[in-house]
Amino acid sequence: MNNIIDGKAVAAHIKAEIAANVQQLIRDGGKAPCLAAVLVGHDGASETYVAAKVRTCGEIGFRSKLIRFEDDVCEEELLECICGLNNDSDVDGFIVQLPLPQHISEAKIIEAIDYRKDVDGFHPINIGRMLAGLPCFLPATPAGALELIRYYNIETKGKHCVVIGRSRIVGKPLAMLMMQKAYPGDCTVSVCHSRSNNLREMCLQADIIIVALGKPYFLKADMVKQGAVVIDVGLTRLPSSATSTGYKLAGDVDFNQVAPLCSYISPVPGGVGPMTIVSLMKNTWQAAAKTIYP
Repeated sequence: MNNIIDGKAVAAHIKAEIAANVQQLIRDGGKAPCLAAVLVGHDGASETYVAAKVRTCGEIGFRSKLIRFEDDVCEEELLECICGLNNDSDVDGFIVQLPLPQHISEAKIIEAIDYRKDVDGFHPINIGRMLAGLPCFLPATPAGALELIRYYNIETKGKHCVVIGRSRIVGKPLAMLMMQKAYPGDCTVSVCHSRSNNLREMCLQADIIIVALGKPYFLKADMVKQGAVVIDVGLTRLPSSATSTGYKLAGDVDFNQVAPLCSYISPVPGGVGPMTIVSLMKNTWQAAAKTIYP
């Protein structure tokens, strides 16, 4: 019998812990942490993600600020905004919601963020410290996936983990974290992608498969061995006439086919997704409490 990983329940547990810490901080005379979000344009997915982050701030007692720009904002104006947030002592951490319009360099924007307020964990200093095994803000989605593994006490030591996907935001950090000398970790890690030769054979050798491609239903049952753990990080909106929104959310795993084979599997929605936001909140709490960078 497979075990469905309940990301919503785990996220609720962590949010309750953070909320209790915030209440204690306020009772001790401190101020609630403040998260700022910079949103450029009106992309539907980005609007949804930022709204969820702002809503979660309210649920756990954080303060939040939403700063909006139109699609045609120039790079210089956005950099000025980031400089202001870097120097704003009232803001503990902030994010610039990606993706950005093509005329703006995402790399330049990310590098301009003060790494001590980089609660998305994308700044080169945070990425470098992660690779070195030093305290840092971890990228939220990889951190959320690892938290699910930890919460369910899934064995990782000595296991073969296949990460499908090589993005700098998810695939690469997950691979590094799964091979770290700690728990969750101590895995033998293979990083694959859609162009890898013998991908099916690699997956069939895996004790743990983490899929982060952004290709709906990519992982099929004939790619998964009995008893494997499957973590689905993919999230794609597909048109649907059966929902009021006009779309449905799909993961990278063909869930109905794959789930009967798995010892643990995370669904979409309700798996890694809720953990991404709660990991962002955890980073913001650490920024406010200065537990990473005193």
